[in-house]
Amino acid sequence: MNGNHFRMPARRLATVAAATALAAGPAALAGAGTAHATDGQGRASAVVLRTGLDVSLLNKTVNVPLAVSLNEVQAPQSAEKTALTAELDGVNGGQPFSVLAAEVASAKATVTDARAEGHTNLAHAKVHVPGLPLLSLIELEGVTSKATCESGKAPAASSNLLGAVTVLGKKVTVTTGGPTDVQVPGVGEVRLDLSKTETTSRTAAATALELTVSVNPLKLNVAEVTGTVTLARATCEAPVAASAEPAPAVEPQGGPVGEAGLAETGGSSLTPYLAGGAAVLLVAGGGAVALARRGRA
Repeated sequence: MNGNHFRMPARRLATVAAATALAAGPAALAGAGTAHATDGQGRASAVVLRTGLDVSLLNKTVNVPLAVSLNEVQAPQSAEKTALTAELDGVNGGQPFSVLAAEVASAKATVTDARAEGHTNLAHAKVHVPGLPLLSLIELEGVTSKATCESGKAPAASSNLLGAVTVLGKKVTVTTGGPTDVQVPGVGEVRLDLSKTETTSRTAAATALELTVSVNPLKLNVAEVTGTVTLARATCEAPVAASAEPAPAVEPQGGPVGEAGLAETGGSSLTPYLAGGAAVLLVAGGGAVALARRGRA
């Protein structure tokens, strides 16, 4: 039968098929046994004092925000200061005023491959807000907060109040049982929350004291101060340990061939691929013979 269809000779077809099988063998095994690792960095932070206050001025109808932070650090850092001053337009004749004075005001945050930790320490401290130059918002002997997150372990958070606390000139007893309200006629009101801690499977946070402030000093051109003051806060997030997931090994059809079996048969490490090629040769050869017979018919 004559025709214009091109047919590859049987031997040539079998040779190409065998070469394809041999080339595919090593490529199929190239990805076997590989591992995928996921690295997660730990995090830590610490801050001695943070304010989020709105200051209303007597001669203005707008509020002036007072948002300052003392010794706010993120790992790996540390800081230590004993005083913080702030400037606020229209307050105290434009002069800086002291927000915090303390003998010790330290914050530290560290991170390693397996551990993250934040730590704060505040001792013999006085906090002031605009409009109360002589009366401290709060005085305390000492507070500390610590948050520790270690890979593979439950995170931990703790805060400690050391010694007496004075709010707006009044000594108070602060407990963990609930908030403490302090009211001073003609001055204002302060609500204190002691030792707030939070933990999850990987994170921890501790705040020694959080104050909700509402005072009306009517001095230094200040009509009212409202907002929050946070003292001694520490946070952390645990590092994620690297994990490896090996891919399943690809074995030649018929099961693995051991070294002993190769030695007995005189084979080598290429034997599985040669065996696979031989199988392809048989199939391809049979196909080529069938094509030739059809051509003759």
